[in-house]
Amino acid sequence: MNFLKIILYPFVPVYAFVINLRNKFFDDGIFKSKSVPVKVVSVGNLTVGGSGKTPMVIYLTTMLKKFAKKPGVLSRGYGRNTKGYLYVSDGEEIFTTVEKCGDEIYHTALHCKVPAAVSENRVVGANKFLHDANVNTIILDDAFQHRWIKRDADLLLFEQQFLVSDNSFNRKLMPTGLMREPFSSIKRADAVIINRKFSDKKEIPDEFKKYFIDKAIFTSHYKAISFVDVMKHTIYELKDFEGQHSLVVSGIANSYSFLNILRQTNVNTTNKMIFRDHKEYTLKEVQQIRKRFYSTNAYSVVTTQKDAVKLIKFAKEFDDIDVFYLEIEMQMDEQQKFEDYILQKIN
Repeated sequence: MNFLKIILYPFVPVYAFVINLRNKFFDDGIFKSKSVPVKVVSVGNLTVGGSGKTPMVIYLTTMLKKFAKKPGVLSRGYGRNTKGYLYVSDGEEIFTTVEKCGDEIYHTALHCKVPAAVSENRVVGANKFLHDANVNTIILDDAFQHRWIKRDADLLLFEQQFLVSDNSFNRKLMPTGLMREPFSSIKRADAVIINRKFSDKKEIPDEFKKYFIDKAIFTSHYKAISFVDVMKHTIYELKDFEGQHSLVVSGIANSYSFLNILRQTNVNTTNKMIFRDHKEYTLKEVQQIRKRFYSTNAYSVVTTQKDAVKLIKFAKEFDDIDVFYLEIEMQMDEQQKFEDYILQKIN
């Protein structure tokens, strides 16, 4: 993999030139951001996947509901097999399939029970969304790079492991590294959230501290809640899975944290099948999972929440196998301070 990154390295300056030129056009007012008549909170990152945008969107949506706001979620709909604007849910009913809208927004709508929609063009999508749904705050999922729409709060997420890792290749611009934009783009963010996931809190390395000066900085972590039967929706305590020999199935950007929390929950993770991010499961993969399950005498299949919404359509194929997902939630290390910050931004 590093060899391929070395080969692609000559293309990094080309990518950097295009990104810098685009941002300069916005900064100089040649490209103009447009407003919509509601409050807008953007959740995004500088990297490709794995920072925790979806859990953050769910946290924000739940929080705003708690404070009697009317939030709705607008996403690009990454990984879907459709294009254009699509109204996903009115908060009570989901009008489409996970294939047509994407796993992230489907999971968010299912979990939060709020209006949701997808659109590559966020300005067009937001206006159509406001026509369809009764919301007074739009949460934009994965929109840091989508500068065409103005926002009242621009939240930028980093995975802590990305910042402290010894793998410097990942901190280079695409296509060699994982970065969509350079660290200097942090200046556009209102607040930075460092997601330590299931790890202990660590200091930001000295080489990056200069980019975070004068920024509101918060830290977050994940908490494992329970195991849930994908087909029957039965909830089980974490201790019920201790020592269990399961087949772990994952199709998310960074499976490291998922495997890590399973180990902390004392679930054996040696038997696993790791697919690419946003994996669109077909009957072929289901048959592979079934074969691996029986050949290894696994007790159950354990997967992620995002994978669960795609595997549920194979209930018939899994009628003889128990499939569970690990329910997790994001929590802020300084919850009150963070909530006060967001409310101040949108009030």
